[in-house]
This record gives sequence, C-alpha cells and structure tokens, in this order.
Amino acid sequence: MGAQLRLLRRKIKSAQSTAKITRAQELIATSRISKAQERVAASKPYAEKITRALSALVSHRSGVDHPLLREQPEDKRSAVLIVTSDRGFCGGYNANVIREAESLMALLREQGREPVPYVVGNKGLTWYRFRGRDIGGEWSGFSDRPDFASAERIGRKLVEDFLKTDAEGGVGEIHVVYTEFVSMLTQEAQVKRLLPLQIEEVEDSGKAGGPLPSYDFEPTASQTLDLLLPNYIESRIFNMLLQGAASELAARRRAMKSATDNANDLIGLYSRQANQARQAEITQEISEIVGGANALADAGAGSE
Repeated sequence: MGAQLRLLRRKIKSAQSTAKITRAQELIATSRISKAQERVAASKPYAEKITRALSALVSHRSGVDHPLLREQPEDKRSAVLIVTSDRGFCGGYNANVIREAESLMALLREQGREPVPYVVGNKGLTWYRFRGRDIGGEWSGFSDRPDFASAERIGRKLVEDFLKTDAEGGVGEIHVVYTEFVSMLTQEAQVKRLLPLQIEEVEDSGKAGGPLPSYDFEPTASQTLDLLLPNYIESRIFNMLLQGAASELAARRRAMKSATDNANDLIGLYSRQANQARQAEITQEISEIVGGANALADAGAGSE
C-alpha cells in the first residue's frame, strides 16, 4: 500500500471520529433546547406581573424616592454584567457577547466612567483573566441550566455594590450584556441598563393589560419598594440567564451541525482521493505486469 493511500485513510478515520463527537454534541443540544425554551416562557408571567406591580406603585405615588431609583452622578464606576457560557462548541456565542461588552466599556470610558466587569461563565472568566483584567464578581457552573438561586446571588451582589460608594468599592450604575433568544436560527446580543431604574412618564393608552391598578400597600409603599425592587432585579437577571442558556444551546446545535456536515464533506473528499490513489496503484501494477510479460515474451522470442 502506498504512503499516500495510508495517509488518506488516516485522515478519513480522524474525520469520522470528529463527526461522531460533533453529532453527539448536536443531539445533546437538540434534546435540551426545548426545555430551555419552556423555562424562558415560564419565567415571563412572573416577570410581567412584578414589573406591573412596580410600575403601579411608582405611577400612583408621587415623589417616590429609593436608592435603586436614584441616579448617582458622583460615582464614576460602572458595573457590566457579562453572561457567557461555561463550555465551548457554541460558535460565535461568547465572542458576540464579549464584543458587545467591550464596545459598551469603551463607550463608558469616553463618558468618563470606569467600567468594572462582573462575569458569568468560564469562557468569559478565562478571556478576562488572560488579559489581566480586574473582575468585580464571578460566577460559573450553571450557564446551560441556570436556577433562581444563582440569579439571586448575582442580584444581591450587584445591589450590594450599587448601594456602596466608589471609595467603598461600589458602582454607580449596572449594565447587563447577554444574548436574547429570538428563534432557533437567531440569537442577538443585548445591552440593558439594570440600575438605576429609569422612570418614564408615558400616557396610558389602555394597551399592555389596560390601565395600571391602584394597589393598597401594607404596611407602606416605601417598605414594599424595599422588598419589591430586589426581587424585580433578581427576576430580570434570572430571565436574562434563561435567555442566555437557550441561546447557548441553539448556537451549539447550529455550530455542531455545521461541524458534522463539514466532517462528512471531508470524509467524502478523502474517500474519493483514496479511491483515485488506489486505482492509480492498481493501474500501475497492471502496467508493470503487462510490461514484464511483454519483456519476457520478447526475451523468449530473441533466444529462439
């Protein structure tokens, strides 16, 4: 067997092994993504209701004042929560999020602020540690299956730092960079400001569930805000983590399908080249046999 044929067969075997791995990853992501979509859908009603209750409280109470609603122009540090994945094999999912985060940080620096990254996921942590960046907070181990307890830990840390001054290591505002799940084929990196909350005065058009109800809060509206606002922040973070998990699985499924298709294309290419090399060897052997037979015949005829 020729050296070229042996090399091509090794390449075929290697491509087949790669195709098996990527196909397995594709099937795993496919089996998990439907449940991830269900979790995203299940988190929406609570997020909508708590947002509606908070909006009603603020709308029907003039002069509402709370630390989480208050702008802090004297604090120049800005937290940027970056939601990445713990594992790879998900195409440009992490690269897109980090690129958006870096663009946001550059914009904050132009505004005279000091961005501080808070990172979720091993891929983001590895990226920032490799570059020697200071990290305000780090969490990992749950990117593809987030739970509310993890969102609660993240929310408490962010709120705690927001209530501190710059001198105490706090931040004046909090932004989140995550990936929103639009469809199986589309996932978009999003940038949202989480704190301080923005109060917008808009006319009630009767849409989005009708006019806001006028609640009676016990014991007081101020104490209700103390409990409601942290829960609101945690529920929003939880929804963003769920969106990121669904987007990660969709990106991994798409990337692994593309890798499997490419591996199969390589197997087909190498198989054709191997067949051509084998045919060339067979043709050469036949030519040598025929040439040898002719030489023996010529030699026999000459001796007679």
